[in-house]
Amino acid sequence: MNIVVAGASGFVGTALSRFLRNGGHTVIGLGRSARHPLAAETGFTWVPADTTRAGDWQAALTHADAVVNLTGCTIFKRWTRAYKQRIVDSRILTTRNIVDAMTGKHQHLLSTSAVGYYGNRGEADLTEDSPPGADFLARLAVDWETAARDAVNKGVRVSIMRFGVVLGAGGGALAQMLPAFRKFAGGPLGSGRQWFAWIHLADLLAGVQFLLDGGRAGGIYNFCAPETVRQADFARRLAARVGRPALLPAPSPVLRLVLGEFAQTLLASQKVHPRHLLDNGFAFRFGRLDAALADLVRS
Repeated sequence: MNIVVAGASGFVGTALSRFLRNGGHTVIGLGRSARHPLAAETGFTWVPADTTRAGDWQAALTHADAVVNLTGCTIFKRWTRAYKQRIVDSRILTTRNIVDAMTGKHQHLLSTSAVGYYGNRGEADLTEDSPPGADFLARLAVDWETAARDAVNKGVRVSIMRFGVVLGAGGGALAQMLPAFRKFAGGPLGSGRQWFAWIHLADLLAGVQFLLDGGRAGGIYNFCAPETVRQADFARRLAARVGRPALLPAPSPVLRLVLGEFAQTLLASQKVHPRHLLDNGFAFRFGRLDAALADLVRS
């Protein structure tokens, strides 16, 4: 397949580009970075671009069999009004530009969303059919998914991937967590009773390939592991993997003081189940947290 990966310079984007190229696909990567670590590799072409603006980069999508849209600046920092607008624009404007450039002829758009779609839902069991929340990230996810589904009007098959927290070696969430845990400074966030939706990077990559294969209909897919865990349980198991106790909880008031509005994202409870992936026969390699951490973390 000829596949365009938008947002190919991020942690997940770089891993996915390598995974697809190694699988025999021809990959065009799009992103803001001037260079890409795979730029010299056969079967990969890097196109630096500001995808929030229409431009020559859109020509790369014309003959693509599939487009994987991973764009979006990080949410893991304090949100000012200006930065919240940047979070929105990096997702919505890019998705609109991608849809505008697609021709619709036998094309497949796989567009990222997030489990933030569901908002803070306490003890509720959440599947792809559950309604959205009402906070900033939930409203953003609704608008993001709507922008992607506009491609259906052009005959494009659209798959929405709602990501949980991605756990992978060398980057992403674990790269932020491990230094604190190794210095005896790790622990639960807030009460720790909130449900924590996660997925091993290897399963995310395999899930993308699963949706690309076999001509499956588009739809919405929760990209999170079948085992649901509370945040305190996750912290305890991660600490055990590095041979440390999970001693230092971060109280909710402190998180809100330091991180502002973003803190509510860390404290939100989302008991998310990957029903549509499982119902379609996808087999998770790392469906259990202990197996995932054993693979990713050296004690």
